[in-house]
Amino acid sequence: MSRIYLDNNATTPIHPDVLRVAEESLREVWGNASSVHQEGQRARQSIEDARESVARLIGAAARDVVFTSGGTEANNAGVFGAIPREGRHHVVASAIEHPSVAEAAAELERRGHRVTCVPPGRGGVVPAATMIAAIEDDTRLVSMMLANNETGVVQPVAAVASACRERGIHFHCDAVQGAGKIDLDVNALGCDTLSIAAHKMHGPKGIGALYVRRGLALNAHLVGGAQERRRRAGTENVPLAAAFGAAAKIALDTSWREGAARLRDRLETAMREAFEIEINGAMAPRLPQTSNVTFRGADGEGLVIALDLHGIAVSTGSACSSGRVEPSRVLLAMGISQDDARSTLRFSLSRLTTAGEIERTIAALRDLVPRCTRPVAGAAS
Repeated sequence: MSRIYLDNNATTPIHPDVLRVAEESLREVWGNASSVHQEGQRARQSIEDARESVARLIGAAARDVVFTSGGTEANNAGVFGAIPREGRHHVVASAIEHPSVAEAAAELERRGHRVTCVPPGRGGVVPAATMIAAIEDDTRLVSMMLANNETGVVQPVAAVASACRERGIHFHCDAVQGAGKIDLDVNALGCDTLSIAAHKMHGPKGIGALYVRRGLALNAHLVGGAQERRRRAGTENVPLAAAFGAAAKIALDTSWREGAARLRDRLETAMREAFEIEINGAMAPRLPQTSNVTFRGADGEGLVIALDLHGIAVSTGSACSSGRVEPSRVLLAMGISQDDARSTLRFSLSRLTTAGEIERTIAALRDLVPRCTRPVAGAAS
């Protein structure tokens, strides 16, 4: 039987239409977009068409979209670019940020800046009031993700951004996980910078974008050329940008979301009926296709392996933390115990997930979960 892929928050399979655009661009649009001849002009037009499509997805003007090598670079650009090169400043970030934000903030701390990390409540939401209360007189940057990559919980970004705007503080939003899955408008959110990535919406890896509010002074993170309005130097990646534009057009079709939510709910209902579980973030607004489930007493890593051997791909959390044995820092920040964090799996669906795949997954879980229990600490060998 064909494999079942339920790890779409890590990355999505490339859509056939997106692949076709990338292949055509590699064959036919090979000019340097900075050149003035016809080959260069064709490449430039391809870049700008893609920029327009990506901008439309997030409610931005095309000229305010900067192409990057992915979500990590976009987040680094938004964080480091907001901090003046002189002086020491204060930064506020949620405790559940993606490592590309969390580790950038940690690097700022090593450079002598002060960083305040605001934890979420047990339901996975970082309270807006707590984020706002953490702002100080010398705060220069506040960063809050739109939706958490592990739990899918949507955060109160607009409320925090509004408070920052009133105080003249740079607000950065990591929207990599939310873009294409929930409605997104940079003007409604009120952010100064916002990051997205193509491979989370059936596009290719290696291409992302940073929205930069018009008129904002942002320190360039890469220098050496005038590309991207001098906000990101380097020869533009024409085929990946074109593919990103195609993926953004597909993401504008929101008709799949309701069906994905029904499939997720079917999976959760079946698991509740069969096992003692906790669905983390279930009482909060969530992405329609994400389910973070604690199977109490189960060996999460062992269950991932067992499911993989049965042709089903899931994960224990963020792909950027794969290979580690430590429990999820996001779940720990939510107040979940280390044992329960190690018993937690993330199921993330996509517009390509079918009802048949969910039923096969339910059947496999009913068989495998009882077999994948953790040894009791201190038990005799």
